[in-house]
Amino acid sequence: MDIGVLTVPLGDESLDDALAYLDGIGVDAVEIGCGGHPGQDHLPREEYLDDDDAQSDLHSLLDEHDMWISALATHNNPIHPDEEKAEEADTDLREAIRLADQLDVDAVTCFSGLPAGGPNDEVPNWVTAPWPGDHADALEYQWEEVAIPYWRDIAEHAADHGVDVAIEMHPNMLIHEPAGLLELRNATNERIGANFDPSHLYWQGIDVTEAIRFLGEHDAIHHFHAKDTKVYESQARYKGVLDTTPYTEEANRSWLFRSVGYGHGEEHWKDVVSALRMIEYDGALSIEHEDSLTSSREGLEKAVELLERAVFRTSPGEAYWAE
Repeated sequence: MDIGVLTVPLGDESLDDALAYLDGIGVDAVEIGCGGHPGQDHLPREEYLDDDDAQSDLHSLLDEHDMWISALATHNNPIHPDEEKAEEADTDLREAIRLADQLDVDAVTCFSGLPAGGPNDEVPNWVTAPWPGDHADALEYQWEEVAIPYWRDIAEHAADHGVDVAIEMHPNMLIHEPAGLLELRNATNERIGANFDPSHLYWQGIDVTEAIRFLGEHDAIHHFHAKDTKVYESQARYKGVLDTTPYTEEANRSWLFRSVGYGHGEEHWKDVVSALRMIEYDGALSIEHEDSLTSSREGLEKAVELLERAVFRTSPGEAYWAE
């Protein structure tokens, strides 16, 4: 099990400099943005797609810093009701899958996207309750008319290229929790799975280790984000956790994304790693820094330091005591 980093916070540096820094603090793998919200500072798709020389140079750079790519990241909304936005996001995703295949990268991380609530609506609609009935009707439309047809096509595209599509379960997206993720996987194929990011599950009240086991039973975790969340009860007690307060008004929010260890302690993260070991996940724990209370470098370094004590570097030995 390796420690990885999504390189977006280091986007103002060259990839060479970012890799040198990450190698120096003990990072083994990188997840690199190539479109959508993560941007493509370190991997402009047009410069690498179908270009053997550019791809060879990238592999040489990775080898120089003893790194490997855990995933390409392109988080966007390919089922947006605005056709232009949807088309751009769809291109991001399809080309990222092609590029991952060419680079011998196993996974592309993304969002499920979120459709409108009906064919004539103009904005995405996140349905969180089945009543009044209009909401149930909207949810049925989103799944049956939009999401399943789209993701079946993407799943086939991914299968053709031998790449896993790792969907981040994210509120304000159609797939925001494990049961929905498994429903989409069952409606498509095994190439559709989770980019398991616990930070989005904590504030929904989901037990992260149980969710790992639940998805692990179906071999449905394709990638993992190491990111924490802290719920601040003084705020949550009176306004709950569906909090629209801006992320930059930290003192007034009921929850915040935090660096690993600042929402849940080291013991919990060791439980997370152990749960991943139980389902035989042996990929990267890709640190995603989105903690507004610290700098990117300090947040990354503290997360690496904690995870280094938590991850298992060797394969399990024989249980000789059980013989």
